[in-house]
Formats: sequence, C-alpha cells, structure tokens
Amino acid sequence: MDVLNGLMQGFAVALTPTALAMCFIGVLLGTVVGVLPGLGPPATIAMLLPLTFKMEPTGAMIMLAGIYYGAKYGGSTTSILLNVPGESASVVTCLDGYQMARKGRAGPALGISAIASFIAGTFGVVALMLVAPPLAKLSLAFSSPEYFALMALGLAMVVLLAGESLTKALLSMMLGLWIAGMGTDLFSATSRFTFGQTSLLGGIEFVIVAIGIFAVGEVLANMETADPIEMLPVPKGLKNLMPTWQDMKDCRFAFVNGSVVGFLIGVLPGAGSTIASFFSYGLEKAVSKHPEKFGTGVIEGVAAPEGANNAETGGALVPLLTLGIPGSGTTAILLAALVLWGFKPGPLFIEESPALFWGLVASMYIGNVMLLILNLPLVSLFAQLLKLPGYAMYPLILGVSIIGVYTTSSSIFDLGLLTVFGLLGYAMRKLDFPTAPLVLGLVLGDNMEKALRQTMMMSHGELSILWSRPIPAVLLAVTAFLLIVPMFKKFNAVRVQVIDQEG
Repeated sequence: MDVLNGLMQGFAVALTPTALAMCFIGVLLGTVVGVLPGLGPPATIAMLLPLTFKMEPTGAMIMLAGIYYGAKYGGSTTSILLNVPGESASVVTCLDGYQMARKGRAGPALGISAIASFIAGTFGVVALMLVAPPLAKLSLAFSSPEYFALMALGLAMVVLLAGESLTKALLSMMLGLWIAGMGTDLFSATSRFTFGQTSLLGGIEFVIVAIGIFAVGEVLANMETADPIEMLPVPKGLKNLMPTWQDMKDCRFAFVNGSVVGFLIGVLPGAGSTIASFFSYGLEKAVSKHPEKFGTGVIEGVAAPEGANNAETGGALVPLLTLGIPGSGTTAILLAALVLWGFKPGPLFIEESPALFWGLVASMYIGNVMLLILNLPLVSLFAQLLKLPGYAMYPLILGVSIIGVYTTSSSIFDLGLLTVFGLLGYAMRKLDFPTAPLVLGLVLGDNMEKALRQTMMMSHGELSILWSRPIPAVLLAVTAFLLIVPMFKKFNAVRVQVIDQEG
C-alpha cells in the first residue's frame, strides 16, 4: 500500500506542467545526444549541471534523468543505419542492426529497438519502485572478487560471439585487453604501451576504437569492391517500416531477457549497460533455435541488447538512490547534483525525500511513453537515409565518425588513432577476425584488471579467495564451462572426421 500511495504522490508531482516540460526537454535532448556519436549522457549532463543550480531540484532531476535514459533510445539509430556506435552499449546493436539495414529492414530494426527500449525501460522503472531497498543490500555482497569473476564471465561470452573460429575470437579479445592496458597504471603511476606518446598516457577512448573498427573499417571494406553494395530501396508506408507480428513473436523472449538481465546487472555498481547488453545478446544467442544466424541480421539480436541497455537505467538508480553509490560516470554526476541540492542519497532517502524519489519514478513512466511517441514516427524519416547511394553514404559515415571522435577531445592525434583503428577493422574483415570480441575486451579489460589487483590486495596475494567465496566460485565455474565445451565439440568433430577418413 505504501508503494501505491508513493506512486500516486509521484504522479501528482510528475504531471504538473513544469515537471512535464522538464521531462520532455530531457528525453528530447537525450534522443539527440544518443544519435550524435561521441557526445554521450555524462558530458551532456555535466555541461547542463551548472544551469540547474537555480532550478527546482525535482524538475531538474527529472530533466537530467530524462537525458540519461533518453540517450539509450537514440543510441541505436546510428548503430543500425551507419554502423557507427555512439557509445559502448550500442556496439552490440551494430552486429545485427546494421545487417538488417543492409537487407532493407532498417525500419523494423529501428522500430523493434524503440519497442524493446520502451518495454524494458518500463520494467526497469517498475522494478526500481518495488525492489529497490532489498536489491541494494544484495549488491553490497559484491566486492572485488565478485566483480572480477563477473567480468571473467563477460569475457567468456566471447565464445558466443566467436563466429566460425574460437581461436580468432580469443586473439581478437586479447588484442582488446592489450589496448585497454595502454596508458598510466593507476596503482604504480607508470606508463604502459605508450610508445613515447604523451597523448596515450590517458589511454585510448572507447569511442575512437569502436567507430574506427566498425564504421571506418566497414566503409573501407565496401569501397574496395568494384560494385559497392547498394542499400535496398526503403519500403513506402509506415506499415512496411514497422516490425511485423511475426517479428514481435520472435522477440518475445528477447524482451524478457533484456528487461531482467539489464535491470539485475544495472543494480551492480560499476557493471554498466555495456556488460548488460553483451550478456543479454549472448544469452539470446545461446537459447536461440538458430544461433548461427546471429550477426547476419536477426531481429532478436537487436531487441535483446537494446532492452538490456534501457532496463539497466532503472537498475543503476537503485544503488544511487538507496545507497548513495554511483555505478557509472552518469550516475556519479547525478549523485553530485543531488548532494549540491542538499539531498542525502542513502537508506533513508525515500523516507526523507519522498516527493523527489516518487516524482522521479513517475516521470520515468511518462518519459518512456514520450520516447516511444517521439521515436516511432522518426523511423520512416531515419530510414530514408538508406536511399542514399554508396558514393553519398560512405562520405556521410566518415563525416559522422570524424565529428564524433573530434568532439570528444578536439585532438588531431585522436583522428590519427581513428585512421589506425579503421585500417585495423578493415584488416580484421579481410582476415575474417570477429570485431565484437575486441570491443568486449577493451570495455572490460581496465575494470577487470583493477578488480583482480584489489582482490590480490584483499587476500595478500592468495588466489584461493576466488573459489573460497561462493559467488566468484559459481561465476568462474560457469566461465570455465563456456570455454571448455566448445573445445570438446571441436575435438569430437576432428575425431569423427578422422574416423570417416579411416573408414
């Protein structure tokens, strides 16, 4: 009953004209931010934060949160249409979303992305409302050993992204881990793999690697052919641009998968939407009746990660509001805003600031509806981009890529890195190396190293801590299972082939 009363109080706050206006401004800005590669919610919220100091805190928080989850909606657009991931969580959408666009199904891909985002985002809000306090306490059970094991399991998902060759996938992942190790070691303050370049002391930005590998590499591979692949004509009429009932039926498990996986991983501080989207995609592929089709343009491969990406937002707000623990750069800025406004996020936050908490929850219900109304009509507009011929499309992709990278740091050196990783992406396509494992290694490498070194400090160098604690032991056992089973399958296939030859 307390939850229902709180929600009614929240809607009384969120349905005021000022709150509705703030919510609309937030989700609209978020959508634009998501479409523009390289900008991202943390930078946008940080830039707008000084403007909110004189605003009413509840309205300001509703707007900033709208930017946060609104950007998750917009991030899929360039991933699907141009193969340009705007942020790390959008990388997985490129795998099947861009291939759907090449098959002339950009409309259904964009549509299912918006629908999955709405369903999973709404689930995240409901879960935030119902189970925030107990889940927040559960997340405290995770410390460095648990996070290391979780990220090891994430890296083991490379098996599900491997394609035809597990060896090539593992090599690609190792390259990603090596790139993640570039820069300054936070524990010893020594430089690693910088090759004498001071510009590399801070490491390499994810957006440079992702855009270079996916977007620039794709353009180079397509331009090499004598007859560049033309995008198929875009069907006329909104009906033909929307997912069919069969598409919705195919994605029914993906909606559940993305919602639950995204929220639960979001609750863990530091896990983030990238791990959520990779886990959801890997799970969807593992249970699929046609896993071999993933990466060729299956609609479930878009629905699952996009849902997880958005459900993670509700999960990430659980430790922020109930424990005062931010799990990402964006939630850290939101925490700073709450503190500057005089609030104290923690176990008593809901009791002490019910208007803000329930007003924010109610505004997220409203914001998800606004985003669905905003995004579905834009599907037909965005899909028109695919009518451009190759000689116009390729410069557009390169232009968006260069602008996206340059806006992150205004560095010419970073544009040089973009060229390097574009050539690497092209080489990987020519040699049939999967690119997704590289990105996964890059995303998880830095945090995984920190978690391992903190674990070693906790145990005074004893690795036994990883299997003496129940959660890491289970996670590492699943990791080993994922890596070993494909090897047995390969051994069995070789054995059968030898028997056939001898027979």
